[in-house]
Amino acid sequence: MTDTFNKEKRSWIMSRVSSKNTKAEITVRKILWNMGFRYRLHVAKLSGRPDIVFLGRKKVIFVHGCFWHRHEHCKHSTIPQSNTEYWSAKITRNMERDKNNIASLESEGWAVLVIWECELKDRELLEKRLTNFMTIGADAGEKEK
Repeated sequence: MTDTFNKEKRSWIMSRVSSKNTKAEITVRKILWNMGFRYRLHVAKLSGRPDIVFLGRKKVIFVHGCFWHRHEHCKHSTIPQSNTEYWSAKITRNMERDKNNIASLESEGWAVLVIWECELKDRELLEKRLTNFMTIGADAGEKEK
């Protein structure tokens, strides 16, 4: 399947993709806020500028898009069929950077939770994961890295 847009139009579309305050991130923040948790956003001094930071609890949450961070076994994490070499390298770099950022944070004593965009569909399960992470100290579900 080829791209339905020309190169210039696709470039313009991709330039509009936001890295902060995405719909997925805002959804997770609203759930946390309604649960009574208060947080900081995108703390620059921490590796990877986590999306949500709980300084006093030493916990961070990354809200990852399945495409951009290649969520394994997710239908949204496919490589585009045009310019595959570029996209494969780009997403591989993203995954390596994520892995290094998480390792760095954990070595500094931070608890890290990764929420994937596709996980927002099951709100009940998402709320359980967030509650477990915030109250127990670690994610009770699978540990993603």
